[in-house]
Amino acid sequence: MTDLKNLVGLLKAAGEITRIRLLALLMGGELSVKDLTDILGQSQPRVSRHLKMLSDAGLLERNAEGAWAYYRLRENSEQVALVRRMISRIEKTDPQLLLDKCALEKVRAEHQKQADAYFAQVAQSWDELRNMHVPEAALEAAIVAAVGDGRIDHLLDLGTGTGRMLELLENKYAKGTGIDSSREMLVVARAKLAAAAISHAQVRLGDIINLDKYAAVSDLIVLHQVLHYFDDPGRILLEARQKLAGGGRMLVVDFLSHDFEVLRSEHAHRRLGLSQQQMEKWASRAGLEVVKSEEFRNQDSKQGLVVCLWVLAEYGGNKISGIELK
Repeated sequence: MTDLKNLVGLLKAAGEITRIRLLALLMGGELSVKDLTDILGQSQPRVSRHLKMLSDAGLLERNAEGAWAYYRLRENSEQVALVRRMISRIEKTDPQLLLDKCALEKVRAEHQKQADAYFAQVAQSWDELRNMHVPEAALEAAIVAAVGDGRIDHLLDLGTGTGRMLELLENKYAKGTGIDSSREMLVVARAKLAAAAISHAQVRLGDIINLDKYAAVSDLIVLHQVLHYFDDPGRILLEARQKLAGGGRMLVVDFLSHDFEVLRSEHAHRRLGLSQQQMEKWASRAGLEVVKSEEFRNQDSKQGLVVCLWVLAEYGGNKISGIELK
C-alpha cells in the first residue's frame, strides 16, 4: 500500500503521454536512451528529462555504461505494479502504442543485425573451438539438471558473454543478472534476451574481479567457461563467494587440464584448463567444497577437450534443496 502523497506523486509522474509511452515500452524490457529517442522520435534531452522524472518517482532503474545509459522498470515495486495495471487498461489497438511497438521491433532488429555482424567477425575462431568441445546439448542438459527445482530469487552469471546461461535457465530464477567486460558481447546478449522475450534478466558491463558495484547477493552464481581467461581463477572464486547467499550454490563449467597451446596463443586463454585438485583447493580457500563434479567428453574425438561441471557449496551443503548431488 502507498499513502496519499506518494500516490499523487506517482500519478503526476506517469500522467503524461510521452511518459506513459516510455513506461509501456519498458514493460517489454530494458532499453537505452538512444533506443528510446529513436522509437519516440524525440530529442535526447527531452527524453532524458522524462526518464529522470520517472526515475525520481521510483518507477525506473538507471544503469550507466560509459557514455550510454540503460533504463528498466524498477524491480519489486508497488508503484510499478500499479503502473503495469494502469497501462494494461489501454486498448491493445491504440494507434500510438501500435506505432511504438513497430518502432521497437525495428530497433531490436537493428540490435540483432549488430549481433549478427559481430558473430560473423568471430565465427571462424568460434567454429574451431566448437569442434574441440563436447556436444553442447548434453552439457546444457546437465547444467539444467544440476540447478534443480529449488527456488532461486537471484541468479548471477559472471562472464555472461552472449547471455546463454540466462537464456538456458530462464525458468529457474525470479531475477537474473549477467556481467561481462565486453561491450560487443553485451550487444549480442541483449539481442538474444529480447528475442527470447526474457524480461526478468539484465546484463551489465562490469569487471568480475570487483563485484561490489555491480551485483546483489545471489542464490546461484554461474561461471560458464570463464575461469580459463584468468591467471588466478582462485581469486575469481573468492570474489564471487562474497556475493553468494547463505545456502547458495556456485556452478562452474570449464575445461579440464589439457595441452592445446593454440587456445593460449590464438584465443587468449590464460590457463590450459583446470584440474580437479585445483578446483578443490580454490573452493576450499573460498570456504566452499565441491559437492558435485561431472565430466563430458566428445565421443567422436579422442583428442577433444574434456569439460567439467562443478557444483560448489558451503561446507556441509550436500543436502541443499533442489539439487541432485552425486
